Amino acid sequence: MDRERLERELAEAFGGDEETLRAVSRQARDLADAGRIDEDFGHELTVEFVVDELTDAPDGHSLAERWNWWVGSLDLSQGGYRRFHVRPDVIE
Repeated sequence: MDRERLERELAEAFGGDEETLRAVSRQARDLADAGRIDEDFGHELTVEFVVDELTDAPDGHSLAERWNWWVGSLDLSQGGYRRFHVRPDVIE
């Protein structure tokens, strides 16, 4: 997972300030390193996959809300994804 590329593509697709972009990309990198997506779904976590999944979030959601919405969906369906949420205190 190329964090710099992910930050650029997230900024282009969803906007967000530098702190939020950094926090989301850090969590995405941690998720990729954990291998959970590969383990649970049979493919690696890529920049394209993250952007595509976040596009499905409800309209009007900020980048952090989109990320947490997606990770929350993963947690509901598979369990064990809660630790990848972006906490508000991290981006404030």
